[in-house]
This record gives sequence, C-alpha cells and structure tokens, in this order.
Amino acid sequence: MPTHNLPAQFVGQPLSILVRATNWIGDAIMTLPALRTIRENFPQAKITVLAQPWVADIFSNNPLVDEVILYHKKTHHTGLRGLWRLSRELAAKRFDLAILLQNAFEAALLARLAGIPVVAGFNRDARRLLLSHAVTITQEIRARHQVHYYQHLLAELGLKLAENKLYLYLAGSDKDWAEGYSKALPRPLIGLNPGAAYGPAKRWPAERYGALAKRLVDTFGGTVLVFGTEADRVAAATIEQEVGHIEDLTGKTSLARAMALIGCCDVFITNDSGLMHVAAAQDTPLVAIFGSTDAVATGPFSERATVVRKPLDCSPCLKPQCKTGFQCMLQIEVDDVYRPAANLLT
Repeated sequence: MPTHNLPAQFVGQPLSILVRATNWIGDAIMTLPALRTIRENFPQAKITVLAQPWVADIFSNNPLVDEVILYHKKTHHTGLRGLWRLSRELAAKRFDLAILLQNAFEAALLARLAGIPVVAGFNRDARRLLLSHAVTITQEIRARHQVHYYQHLLAELGLKLAENKLYLYLAGSDKDWAEGYSKALPRPLIGLNPGAAYGPAKRWPAERYGALAKRLVDTFGGTVLVFGTEADRVAAATIEQEVGHIEDLTGKTSLARAMALIGCCDVFITNDSGLMHVAAAQDTPLVAIFGSTDAVATGPFSERATVVRKPLDCSPCLKPQCKTGFQCMLQIEVDDVYRPAANLLT
C-alpha cells in the first residue's frame, strides 16, 4: 500500500479527491503524469477534476478520472457570488482531499470555502494559510520541465511517482471522425499551428508559415491543415495565399476533434502553445518554434520533437509582447524549420 505524508487515516481508504486542473491546454496536458500518480497512489478513490470548460476535453474521457466538474468562471460562477455558488456545489460532494495543481490563491480559497479538510498545493500566490499541506518550490524544480514541476508537488507529499509520460484519451467518436476526415485527404498531412494564446511574442510570422508550407508541399505533396481558434483565421488566410489550398480548421472544430486530427498528422509544426503539447502527448512528429518562452520548462515533452530557436541575450524573456524588435522569432528562417520538418517526413 502506498505511503505518503497525508493524514494516516487516508491509507487504504476509498477517498473522494478533488483535483483542481490548470487553466490552459498545454499546462493541463503537462499535469497528466501527475494525475496518474494520484490514481496509482489512491486506487480506490473517487477522483474528480475541477476544470475550466475549454480544457475539460483533456479529462472527460480519461479512465483515471471519475468525474469532471466545470468551473464556469465567466458565467454561472463569475465574481464572489459565483465563487460561493461553486463552493456550495463542491461542499455537497464532501471531498476528503483537494490537490491543487493550479497555483492561484483562488483555488485554495475555493477549497476552503467548500469545507475540504485537507488541501495540498504549492506555497504560491500568498495562500500558505489556506493550505494544510504546503509545498515550497525550489530553484532546482523551477529549472526543470513543467511535467517534473507538477510531479514534484506529489513527491513532496510523499506519493510514489508514476512514469513521466504524456498520454491523451479521446472519445471513440472523435477519433472516428478524425480518421474519416483524414482518409479523404492526400498524404502526408502537414499540420500547422500559427497561433499562440499568450501573445504575439510567441508567434512565428504567418508569411513564413506560408512559405514553409509551400516548400513542403512542393517537395512532398500532401495536404496542409491549419489549426487554431477564430483569432487565427487571418493567419490561415495568409498561409493559403502562399500554398493555394489548405484545410482551414481555425475555429471550426471542437478541441476534442482538433486533438484527434492532430494525432493523424504526419508532421505538426507549431509555436509554443497548447496544441504543441497535444501533439507531444500523441507522439505526433513535431517541430516547435520557440522565441520568448523557455523551451526547457515548457518545450514538447516528446522524443519525436525538434525545437527550433535562436538564443539571444534577452530570451527567454517570458513576455507576451516584444519591445526590442522581435528578433528571437525573425532570426528563425524558413530553412531552419524546413530542415527538421523534412527529416520527419523523409
């Protein structure tokens, strides 16, 4: 039976555990090994994940999870009144333990308002007094990949760690849709993701994505699929001007279907983004373009990934917008990305 630093009465008991998910797609995927750790240490527990709606598809078909509760922060659960309403909904579930993978003060406050007796998380965002089991972050763990960061929290709680391997469970209907869609297209399938939610400093120019796509199609044939949200439709149109024809999926599929279709791609070329981690979790061959962000901490956690970057004195600055000329991205030429992409297609 696993041992841990949590209350002794938890050992061997069928607990009810609330896991507070992170709010971004990439972060949520990087927590999946930690979620497996929780399940392996508490095999009899009922595990419930509290998640924002846009990341719920990452957990909804996961056999390690018994229930997903949606946190409608922008509607039903907005403001202090909404936070109290959600706390009452959680209190009715009578959770024994909350494990906060999200670092915000609000996550700890919500767990306390819900009356959860044991609340574990990193000692961040001035929430120490709200945590019964607070874990301090060291400089060593800050310097490692985020997969290790989330696992470190559980190791410090005394849990035996599961394998540090990403995985993604999708509904059969979404996988069937993606397989049917992709079978009708000439191969290879070249997936592009020109967007990134954190800001323009993470986005390689759409014109270069277009030039890259044209060169790949001229060499290998196949089909270019452009992924993203409605905000990426301008970038998709720019790419289409270069290529002549693309499968523009920006803002046109659910996250679940987009994830399933990324799993069908022969290569996926992307900025540092949530969809980059989706590709890594499915072992899709990928090329990741990095500028302002840290490829060590948030790079693709995959052996079939190549990171392209031009190190500068100011990078990684971790800023959403560049005020010094965007050189970390502009110095990355089409050839720099074409070579690793072509190697993956050869």
